[in-house]
Amino acid sequence: MEKTLGFSNFLAQIDHVGMSVLILLLTLSVASWYLIITKSIGNLIASKRANAFLERFWQIDSLSRLETEVRNEAADHAFIQLAKTALAVTTDSRQYGMEKLAAAGGSGELLTRALRNSLDQESARVENGLTIIASAGSAAPYIGLFGTVWGIYHALIQIGLSGQGTLDKVAGPVGEALIMTALGLAVAIPAVLAYNGFVRRNRVWLAQLDGFAHDLYTILTVGSKASEKYDQEKTQEHLSAPSMPATGLAGAATASLAGEER
Repeated sequence: MEKTLGFSNFLAQIDHVGMSVLILLLTLSVASWYLIITKSIGNLIASKRANAFLERFWQIDSLSRLETEVRNEAADHAFIQLAKTALAVTTDSRQYGMEKLAAAGGSGELLTRALRNSLDQESARVENGLTIIASAGSAAPYIGLFGTVWGIYHALIQIGLSGQGTLDKVAGPVGEALIMTALGLAVAIPAVLAYNGFVRRNRVWLAQLDGFAHDLYTILTVGSKASEKYDQEKTQEHLSAPSMPATGLAGAATASLAGEER
C-alpha cells in the first residue's frame, strides 16, 4: 500500500517548533483577514453615508435649517460628526461668549481647534488595525522562512542518520520547508495589498474631511455674518424693491464678501 505524502502527513510529522510557526502564521492570517473584511465593509458603508449626507448638506439654504438637519442626523460617519462638533462649538460660543477657558483666543480659534481635534480623532480611528495588517505583511515571509530553515535542518538530520540522501528520507522535511514558505507568502501577500489599499483610502478620506472642515469654518464664521447682513438688507429694501435671495449657505457668504468689497 502506497504511503501518501500530503498535508495530513505534514501535520503528523511536524515537531513543536514547526507547529508553533504554523500556529503563528495561521493567527496572523486570521487576524489580518478579519481586519481586511471588517474595515472594507465599514469603509464602504461610511462612504455611502457620507456621500448621501454631503448631497443633502449642500442643498440646505440657511444656518437655522442646517442646525436642525444636523441635530436630527445620526452620528454614524466622520462628516456628520465633524458638522455636529462645529455646530456645538458655535452654539456654546454664542451662549457663553468668552467666559470659558477653551474659548480663549476667540470663537474662530475655538472652532479651528475643535475641527482639528475631530480630524485627529478620525485619523487615529481609520488607522486602527493597520499595524496588525502591516505586521502580518512584513513579518509573515520571515516567519515562513524560519519554518523553511527548520525543515531543511530536519532533512539534513535525516541524511546524517541514514547515511544516504534518498528521496524517502528527505521528502518529508523538504516538503515541510516548502509548505512553510508557501504559508508565509499566503499570509503576507493579501496583507500587503490590503495595507496599501487602506492607506490610500485613508489619505483620500482625510483629505475630503479636511476640505469639509474648511467649508464648515467658512460657513459658520463668514456665512453667519453674511446671513445677518443679508437679513438686514432684505428688511431695509423690502418696501422699495424686491431682492433676489442668495442661494444656499455659500451664496450668503459670497454676498457678504461682495458687500465688503463695495
